[in-house]
Amino acid sequence: MSGYELLARDLAACGRDGFTGEVRVSGSPGGAFHLHGGLVVAVESPGAPGPEALLLRSGRIGGEEWAALVRESGGARWPAAGLIAHGYAGAAQLRVVCAMSLQDAAFAVVAGSVDGCERGPAAGPPPAAVAVGEPPTRLLQEASRKLRALLALPYPVRPDRERPTPAPVSCAATRLGDLRCELLAHADGRRTARDLAFRTGRGVYTVTVEVARMLGEGLLECVDEPHPIPVLLPADGGGLGPREPATPAAPPQGPPPGPDASALPRRRPGASGINEALTPEPNGGTGWKEFFRLRNPTAR
Repeated sequence: MSGYELLARDLAACGRDGFTGEVRVSGSPGGAFHLHGGLVVAVESPGAPGPEALLLRSGRIGGEEWAALVRESGGARWPAAGLIAHGYAGAAQLRVVCAMSLQDAAFAVVAGSVDGCERGPAAGPPPAAVAVGEPPTRLLQEASRKLRALLALPYPVRPDRERPTPAPVSCAATRLGDLRCELLAHADGRRTARDLAFRTGRGVYTVTVEVARMLGEGLLECVDEPHPIPVLLPADGGGLGPREPATPAAPPQGPPPGPDASALPRRRPGASGINEALTPEPNGGTGWKEFFRLRNPTAR
């Protein structure tokens, strides 16, 4: 049985049993499904930004203000009442953020590898729970639909595998949207789509789809093989002993041979007259600061 089938079986059983508690998923990235009465009310995964990360990166609230709200609420992980009372976000906006985070974390779990599932009691109130939970079977079906749509793109990527870098042509690209500008600014050949999602404060599914599209359009590229690292040996040859001297060859008999007519003439350096190199212009992408436009492109 595959990891996805194992997860689907266990969550379906939780739905039939009206289970209230947690289903902890081991794997990469893994995560935890929080259920109440057989419905999924929150999903956490290190593979996707949580609702607090989405809010903090949106610019609606800073780190110091967030810490103050957490202290004010007695250490609550999701100080929703304080966010509304202090005017950082409206109730409808927070509901949207929580729902997006739940769906995105479920996608991250399904897109990774599942090694096992364990059902247990809840360690505490579920963080950033939605008011109306999702049936577990429908939630997994939606996550798997997104994964199939992503893998059907011409240049499919996984959230935690490929590490794109801007292609030379992207440096001269103009009229790009906010998300693409940010991805070009932060893609450096070391960050995956998951890393870029945390960096930009966007959903991991949204970012992974956009990375795949930008690869198809030549704005990003992935280096398949790392560049070889030259190995410099010390002057003594790295401890290697000298070679056995070769047996000297017998001197040639007769007059020395003339020049080989089939040999190509040596080319004089600079004969072509090309003395310039083309270099791309620096990347000038800028970031975005308006998360609650809630523009969320998806693969169809």
